[in-house]
Amino acid sequence: VELEKPEGVIVQFGGQTAINLAGPLAENGVKILGTSVDKIDEAEDRERFERLVNRLGIPVPPGRGATSLDEALAIAREIGFPVLVRPSYVLGGRAMEIVYNEDELASYVESAVAVSSHHPILVDKYFQGQELEVDAISDGEDIVIPGIMEHIERAGVHSGDSIAVYPARLEDEVRDKIINYTRKLAHALEIRGLLNIQFVYYQGDIYVLEVNPRASRTVPYLSKITGIPMVGLGTRVMLGKTLKEMGYRSGLVEPNSLVAVKVPVFSFGKLTEVDTFLGPEMKSTGEVMGVDYSVPRALYKGLLAAGCSVPLSGTVLVTIADRDKEEVLPIVVGLKEMGLRFVATTGTARFLRAHGVEVEEVNKIESGSPHVVDLINSGKIDFVINTHSGGRGAVKDGYQIRRAAVEHGIPCLTSLDTARAMLDCISFLKSGQESALLSLDEYTN
Repeated sequence: VELEKPEGVIVQFGGQTAINLAGPLAENGVKILGTSVDKIDEAEDRERFERLVNRLGIPVPPGRGATSLDEALAIAREIGFPVLVRPSYVLGGRAMEIVYNEDELASYVESAVAVSSHHPILVDKYFQGQELEVDAISDGEDIVIPGIMEHIERAGVHSGDSIAVYPARLEDEVRDKIINYTRKLAHALEIRGLLNIQFVYYQGDIYVLEVNPRASRTVPYLSKITGIPMVGLGTRVMLGKTLKEMGYRSGLVEPNSLVAVKVPVFSFGKLTEVDTFLGPEMKSTGEVMGVDYSVPRALYKGLLAAGCSVPLSGTVLVTIADRDKEEVLPIVVGLKEMGLRFVATTGTARFLRAHGVEVEEVNKIESGSPHVVDLINSGKIDFVINTHSGGRGAVKDGYQIRRAAVEHGIPCLTSLDTARAMLDCISFLKSGQESALLSLDEYTN
């Protein structure tokens, strides 16, 4: 900045790091283009943001900061488990975790973070609902919303690690409420440029999870599928143009006939000590997009592009946490109807047999060889569904199962929502239908 002496600096395209630099730059006399530094702070500062949404009548999940274990436990007891816990000073969801009971919360506070009055942790109610996401452009008066996206994985998986579908499949009432909340927030924060909002739809209501006064990673994805040049529009708005001057009307843009699915790309094969379990902490290193006329077709293209094979036959290893067993049953039954076979550890095998699913039982690691990891290493497993038991560290069976699957190139899903979507893909492929092949002209038009 000292060298180039620009007329102003745009901080909306550099992620959270650039947003964090807005204040120091302004304090040193640098003009920030677009949304003001004060309004950026209002969106980023927890207390100021809570006052804002309360004034606007927009619901958010209950919660607050804690400076000790006793305080964190008191908050969790008040709002009820499960809760989402995280340090108040992190980027990319680092050290964020969903905890389901007091023991897990105590373990988190004692081993994951240093909690103090200077470094509180945030304890929020975790709503296990459908996560929805909006990217918008505002000039202070009009707001253009190119699209609403829905995440395949429910809230709790970092948005960067989630599979996202455009357009979101929503009832009119839900869609209208999202548009209304987006408009209210954009006006109240005096947004000039781009805005990203993440919502959760839970038990018939919409809650705001977070508002980012900047471009998000989904801007290129939405721009490609809608044909709206969001970066160009946002930049021109920051330089003083209005959306009306550029030919755009306020509101949600009518979706076209195509379906786009954003699929994250992971580098677990190179990051050899990273647990592949997906949660609030971001782990993806890129993303791809599949485009077609239905969700299963577009998702299939996206999975292939992301390097994830879709198993049409073979053996599925199923190891499921107790709280997930009822939910996994219809997925397993669906995979059985597609002709796949099953291997499971003791508890999961007992549950599946009790519900009429034929399954081969395999030892946990602690029970000795031949155990579950031996089976993966021997090449007898084609697909893994493994949900997190809540335990921490590499000594847990789940961690070793997931790492073994990655090292042998075996698809390993840790979210039942993703497994359900994979079942839809398998069903589509088994039906004999073909994906649509679109020329560039068809796509761009």
